[in-house]
Amino acid sequence: MGSDPLDRLDDPDHPVLTMSQAAELLGVQAAFLRSLDTSGVLHPHRSAGGHRRYSRHQLELAARVRGLLDDGHLLASAQVIVQLEDDLAEARDERDTARQELRDRD
Repeated sequence: MGSDPLDRLDDPDHPVLTMSQAAELLGVQAAFLRSLDTSGVLHPHRSAGGHRRYSRHQLELAARVRGLLDDGHLLASAQVIVQLEDDLAEARDERDTARQELRDRD
């Protein structure tokens, strides 16, 4: 027997929200989400009918960008800041993993 199809709702990358639902959750206009798509910040899934579908992960990214825009950053700089924050978090995770592997060897 296969897994429960509702398990996909727990997947942060599963695109389940329409543009209007995503905009409402974020407290933004749909035009904001379209602008993030057009600029390449977000790459929403497209339904068979061509409608955008957003995942929880994409909404988190959109919210981060929105916060930076609200702080006065331009979209281009907000994109760079988000990418650098993500790169730094990944580097810290890799460092912590390497440290733990060294401790485990001792």
